[in-house]
Amino acid sequence: MASMPSPGSDAWYVSLLGLAEHFRTSNPPNIKLCIHCLQTIAKFKPLPPIEARTHLQLGTLLSAHTNNVDLAMNHLEKAWTISQNIPSFEEVRFESACLLSQLYEKQKRTSEAKTVLCTAIETSQQLPYWHCRLLFQLAQLHGAERDYQSACRLLSLGADYASSHHSDYTKYLFLLSKGMLLLIDRNLQEVHQVLSTTGAQIEQWAHPNLSQKESLKVFFLVLQVCHYLMAGQVKSVKPALKQLQQGIQAITTHHTDDEPQSCNPIDLFHWLPKEHMCVLVYLVTVMHSMQGGYMDKAQKYTDKALMQIEKLKMLDCHPLLLTFQMMLLEHIILCRLIMGNKTVAIQEIFQACHVCQQQPRLFDTHGSQIHALLGLYSMSMNCLEAAEAQFKTALRLTRETELWTFVSLNLGIVYLRSNRTTDLVSLLESVDPDRLDSCSHSLKASAYYVKGLQSFFQARYHDAKRYLRETLKMANAEDLNRLTSCSLVLLGHIFLSMGNSQEALNMVTPAMQLASKIPDVHVQLWASALLKDLYRMCGNTQGEAEGYRLHDSFSQSLLKDHFQSTQQSEHRLIQWTEGPCPFHMVDSVHGTELL
Repeated sequence: MASMPSPGSDAWYVSLLGLAEHFRTSNPPNIKLCIHCLQTIAKFKPLPPIEARTHLQLGTLLSAHTNNVDLAMNHLEKAWTISQNIPSFEEVRFESACLLSQLYEKQKRTSEAKTVLCTAIETSQQLPYWHCRLLFQLAQLHGAERDYQSACRLLSLGADYASSHHSDYTKYLFLLSKGMLLLIDRNLQEVHQVLSTTGAQIEQWAHPNLSQKESLKVFFLVLQVCHYLMAGQVKSVKPALKQLQQGIQAITTHHTDDEPQSCNPIDLFHWLPKEHMCVLVYLVTVMHSMQGGYMDKAQKYTDKALMQIEKLKMLDCHPLLLTFQMMLLEHIILCRLIMGNKTVAIQEIFQACHVCQQQPRLFDTHGSQIHALLGLYSMSMNCLEAAEAQFKTALRLTRETELWTFVSLNLGIVYLRSNRTTDLVSLLESVDPDRLDSCSHSLKASAYYVKGLQSFFQARYHDAKRYLRETLKMANAEDLNRLTSCSLVLLGHIFLSMGNSQEALNMVTPAMQLASKIPDVHVQLWASALLKDLYRMCGNTQGEAEGYRLHDSFSQSLLKDHFQSTQQSEHRLIQWTEGPCPFHMVDSVHGTELL
């Protein structure tokens, strides 16, 4: 048997490394044998540079292709420790720091992740690419913990550092990232300042690489559109949304082959691949359509976006794609409920639970939304006890003011329908529209609507009209069509209750027309019932017959869908209020494995 080559020679290392690479690049790859080869190198106790690099390679492969997180961390810790004592070995040192901190974060060992990143940042001052990459990563970690102040401070440092190293491109990336975190934190005043300044600078920026400039403009416009939508300004956002849609078209049709490439290593960062940008533009378009009450448009763009996501997931199931998928599902579920398609809505809620199962962290950020959707579904099914339980679960889980207000308003409607006056009065004190200055325009308008609904139930018609006129004024100012149709039909009902049939007709007729355009089946059902009665009172037999036909059609459609929904195994999810999604509650009718 031949003797083992000495650790100081290169031949054995090169041979094993070549063999490992052969297994890694085989079709299909043989990762197991690749890891065996690298483990053999590590057992030979090679020189420190080889040992550090081998541990990095092993840690990278184990974290990407196995569930053995502890072993992956062990190798990355060795790579990080050894590489710190090797001069001019930055690539291995900082790559291991980045990967190790990511694994620590996944294991909820955030303190250790921060320590590694802070140490790496301190020693990377003379290496612009690594310094910026580490700053971005530490800022992202603080952002995930909702420590937006620390994250924004790091991004400001990054912007100053990039500027001192002559990279306007990376400076703008840092500033827009800061704007994004300020937006998430709802620091709207500072968001406006950051976006206004940075947007003007990008517009005036003379840069030879057009794709980089267009990418920054899309990033800026996405933030601007989201800023408007978070404020509930559906009408005001239209010019920015149109610019964004034109911007993404320019990026997807632009050829980058002949563009000059920067020699500055700090310019190597990218915000998003253009394929992901396309999905994001679809998503913000869906968000706009939903707020404005254009359900058909929301449905069309959701279908396009979800199709694109499925294609991209075949190549690389990036966590961001699952986040996009989750947000699209949340919007399309609302759309289904408004359009009276509860059967599909509950199936899609279950689908959203499956997405969270693929990426467990998503349930931390979207669990409250799932329970809120189950509450809305339960309301539409007249399961008011279940709706209350779901809304209370959503309130317990959420840390977002906007979602808390939205859920509270819907819980208020449950209390109204259940004739629970004491609970309602107590709840509505916390969502008084006159105190919701920090909330969006649309939520404040919705709060006035709920106050109007409360006054109507109490037969305080003059108060109800006052609140609803405030809702209409706000809804018309920003093209909030669904809120407009709901307010008009309720005003029609109020005038009918007061014996003013002509004024009631003047309200209900446009409500019906608007609800048909959305289309909102529940408002159409309500409006057709009123029209039937109003036409009978006016002696209009043809109008009464048409109203009766419409009311019967909507009733039959909703009853059929209601029955189908109760037959779905997913319907049992309305009983779930604790812990992760109980997949055992849903049988294998739709191909779901039982636990």
